[in-house]
Amino acid sequence: MYVGATIGRVAQRIGGARFALEGREYQLAANEGRNALHGGATRSFDKVYWAASSRTVQGVSEVEFHYTSPDLEEGYPGRLDVDATYSLTADGELWIGYRARGDRATPVNLTNHTYWNLAGAGSATILDHELTVWADRYTPTDDELIPTGEVLPVGGTPLDFRVPTVIGERIGAVEHTASRGYDHNLVLEPERPEGLAARLRHPASGRILEVRTSQPCIQLYSGNLMHESVGKLGRRYPPRSALCLEPGGYSNALNRPNFPSIILAAGETYRETTRYRFLTDEGRE
Repeated sequence: MYVGATIGRVAQRIGGARFALEGREYQLAANEGRNALHGGATRSFDKVYWAASSRTVQGVSEVEFHYTSPDLEEGYPGRLDVDATYSLTADGELWIGYRARGDRATPVNLTNHTYWNLAGAGSATILDHELTVWADRYTPTDDELIPTGEVLPVGGTPLDFRVPTVIGERIGAVEHTASRGYDHNLVLEPERPEGLAARLRHPASGRILEVRTSQPCIQLYSGNLMHESVGKLGRRYPPRSALCLEPGGYSNALNRPNFPSIILAAGETYRETTRYRFLTDEGRE
């Protein structure tokens, strides 16, 4: 389920678990049917050990995680040095900064896969949460959830969250499709207020999560395949008891030339940032 993990080298899906780069075809581990999901099967970034160090920079507490991915790990070309830095600001914002640098051209698309339920750990559902996403387009998928290459307007679809919408209001329109609910890549508007990508609100408590990111897309996943298992605080976590908001690049960009590239050239540095801000409705404790 990738709970809270850094996902890489490539988050989201790669059709056929393969791609071509600089005249060579690379075969990856197929860990979702015949496709690749979230970096691989045994050595994806959520399954390896990272070196950690902590520090305080200008009053901000930080923890930096470092990992070196060797050439052809999970089939990806080149050695890749990756840093994921978590910073907690004085006003309570959590920042995640990603940095990566490789010795050969290689695809990189990193994200964080935290599950959210603003009603509290172990609460039964997120269908009562209200979601706003600053996205005016989405990438349709086939029956294997692989983007077809189209980029279409969200208007008139169940994926239109441009105004605050209760998640359970329209999920029925997609729960009998291949995604079994929301599992869609939304394309963020280039001009967004203060970089806002999404705002999640729990009306009963007034709790709010705001997500800001430098990434071009956000994957909305409504926890459709969560297992009815015991987790944090000894509580059970059934399907749709939490959701993910995963900032990143275009899913299956490696096989869709019309999508913005996720190839990091040798010697260049990948830099992306995501910020989480927690607040409450005005006037509420």
